[in-house]
Amino acid sequence: MNNPITEKLHVDELIKMALAEDISNEDVTTNAVMPEYKKGTVDLICKQEGVICGLGVFARAFTLLDPATEVKLFKEDGDEVKKGELLATVTGDIRVLLSGERTALNYLQRMSGIATATRRVVKLLEGCKTRLLDTRKTTPNMRIFEKYAVKVGGGVNHRYNLSDGILLKDNHIGAAGSIAAAVKAAREYAPFVRKVEVEVENLDMCRQALDAGADIIMLDNMSVEDMSAAVKMIGGRAVTEISGNVTAQTIPSIKKVGADFVSSGAITHSAGIMDLSLKNLHPLD
Repeated sequence: MNNPITEKLHVDELIKMALAEDISNEDVTTNAVMPEYKKGTVDLICKQEGVICGLGVFARAFTLLDPATEVKLFKEDGDEVKKGELLATVTGDIRVLLSGERTALNYLQRMSGIATATRRVVKLLEGCKTRLLDTRKTTPNMRIFEKYAVKVGGGVNHRYNLSDGILLKDNHIGAAGSIAAAVKAAREYAPFVRKVEVEVENLDMCRQALDAGADIIMLDNMSVEDMSAAVKMIGGRAVTEISGNVTAQTIPSIKKVGADFVSSGAITHSAGIMDLSLKNLHPLD
């Protein structure tokens, strides 16, 4: 998230949209109590332990409002933080500090919540080869931030969007008529560098996907017994991914299956937020 090209092409515009959503005309409250420039500072305080993520986005929300704003960070993305820690200070025009506060915190709290949830699952998977993947179950216009948070938490990004990879799900297979027909069509349409992933729901579908030459086979909502049998059947001829019903309670069983990856939508769509706050704002000079 520190790539200046990415920031200019994607991130900056999204942050500007979020700021404009919150300040459609003016910040009437701030302008009422602070009609003129006055320099001030405010502290970013951690109120809950977890994995901090999105500090650069947090800072950018303020510097887009005023490039003269100074943000001093005491932590880095990926650090584990504790309640009561001072994470950063923001110094500049008090009007900017007040107007940018909520947008900056919204990003930081959301991204930190996802990084924390991801780190929790990654730790549960320790000791086996299975790695954690995210999904496209992200908040609209937040995908670039949320997938970054997954990486910070120790997870792996699945395809970014529909243009990024081929994943033949049940409805694609239904539209094509069969797994074999869907894989054949995908091979003929897509460049040879594209891998083809097929979602299967039982051992018969798994066998069909394997016979059709799928590069990746997703075992969707299958029993542990069937997933284990599927991985044995595949025998390394395709990459294996487990999907569906991935929780802290099911991870111990999933670890035993021996799949290459496990994907979870919950680490983005149900992660919650980290409790953070901007406190102690006061004028300087």
